[in-house]
Amino acid sequence: MPHYGASLNSLMVSYSVIILCLASFGAGFVDSIVGGGGLIQLPALMMVLPQYSVVTLLGTNKLVSVTGTAFSAYRFSIHVPFIRSIIIPAILSAFLFSFLGAYTVSIVSNEFLKPFFMILLFCVFLLTIRNKMFGLVDHDPNVIIPLWKPIVIGSVLGFYDGFFGPGTGTFLIIAFVGLLGMTFVQGSAYAKIINLTTNLAAILLFMFKGTFLFQYALPMMVFNVLGAVVGVRLALLKGNTFVRGLLRIIVLSTILKLGYQIIREYLI
Repeated sequence: MPHYGASLNSLMVSYSVIILCLASFGAGFVDSIVGGGGLIQLPALMMVLPQYSVVTLLGTNKLVSVTGTAFSAYRFSIHVPFIRSIIIPAILSAFLFSFLGAYTVSIVSNEFLKPFFMILLFCVFLLTIRNKMFGLVDHDPNVIIPLWKPIVIGSVLGFYDGFFGPGTGTFLIIAFVGLLGMTFVQGSAYAKIINLTTNLAAILLFMFKGTFLFQYALPMMVFNVLGAVVGVRLALLKGNTFVRGLLRIIVLSTILKLGYQIIREYLI
């Protein structure tokens, strides 16, 4: 009987790992192109491993996500040149404000942000439909970008990622496209660098606030990178029109997810 129980427990662990690895592959694929991988991976962790605390699952999610994001950032950097006057201020401000956001969430409720960002995402969704050239025109390298723009992007979205999180990669792409006039592919490349920065800041915080489930995280990392490999290749091969289409799907999914959470909380 004890042998049967041990075998059943081993089978359940193996089943959980398979489900999480598949979710991690999908998250890596989507996140490498338009962000929003957390819509797939974090709910999967919460569904498969409900016995663990939310802090532990959040930390594990960040640990897995950072591997795929790092690979995507590297691959995009080979094909998309980065402008130092844009990327460096954005990185520094994002890292600092991600820490501030993570600290703030421990003392302030974040529930008021959900309706605000749901409305903002809906406006972005309409913009991608109505403006046919949104994200399809190359950024003019001769145009000087004011220093405050990348600082604002890094600060606001760095704080948001530390404070709340869902859809940060998507918001970053939209910010780089909308505020700096980049294409979707260019915006994705810059977004990966900033998202990598905020993820690393969050991981440093989780090292003190929570724990990591390495027995699940390590195999998930492999599949997250594999998903990112496929995603980056498709993004570079298919170009801006493909990224634009996938962005609409992810934005709409995020709107529905936030809307469902808000309705459920009010009903309960």
